[in-house]
Amino acid sequence: MDSLIVGILLPFLGTALGSACVFMMRRGMAPLLQKSLTGFAAGVMVAASVWSLLIPSIDMTGKDGLASIVPAVVGFMTGILFLLFLDEVIPHQHIESSQSEGPKSRMSRTSKLVFAVTLHNIPEGMAIGVALAAALEHNSYMPMTAALALSVGIAIQNFPEGAIVSMPLHSAGNSRIKSFVIGTLSGIVEPIGAVLTILLASMVIPVLPYLLAFAAGAMMYVVVEELIPETQHGRHSNVGTIGFSVGFLLMMALDVLLG
Repeated sequence: MDSLIVGILLPFLGTALGSACVFMMRRGMAPLLQKSLTGFAAGVMVAASVWSLLIPSIDMTGKDGLASIVPAVVGFMTGILFLLFLDEVIPHQHIESSQSEGPKSRMSRTSKLVFAVTLHNIPEGMAIGVALAAALEHNSYMPMTAALALSVGIAIQNFPEGAIVSMPLHSAGNSRIKSFVIGTLSGIVEPIGAVLTILLASMVIPVLPYLLAFAAGAMMYVVVEELIPETQHGRHSNVGTIGFSVGFLLMMALDVLLG
């Protein structure tokens, strides 16, 4: 039970600590640093999608050949389509963009920024929840240490993510406290999503392979749609690529060594 609680809360703690950077740094985040941190987050999410979600999804079927990849293919594409749907129906705005996305809305820019980060965090919360549920129900395929490795990896990438949210909000004119609170609350969807996914997965054990792949697809949508374009836009795109490589290797090492 202690491992379960730690696994659920670690990513939220990472977001809160990252958001607290707004109290320690007087100026806004330098573009070079932001690109490297965004690339790092993308690398962690890609590695987690492969080692922590897709591979266990395939292994969990217990089948060979084409039948072994059906849950991974179906779940992955469903996750992509689900995030595409949310992207279209929820009004939001990314931090570095002057354009709103989704349906027209009279919400403030700050509210749209929060929704954008929430969209980013939904698949991460689902990934943690389904990995922990799989560890509880199918420990031979997903050891609890592997699920905790995923949680640690997402917590690490949530640290810069929290800073990327809170500091631009402060630079835009919000107080440090308000920026910290908004940045921290942007991560609250992760433990909520994790708990809901655990409850759902425990009731539908046969579809756990699909749920693992679903979370992987949702995370990959965020990486391809949002994070990678941000690292490659404008100058210093190579720094984003290096950050991606570091994040990917770190998450891969965590999963292999702890899993």
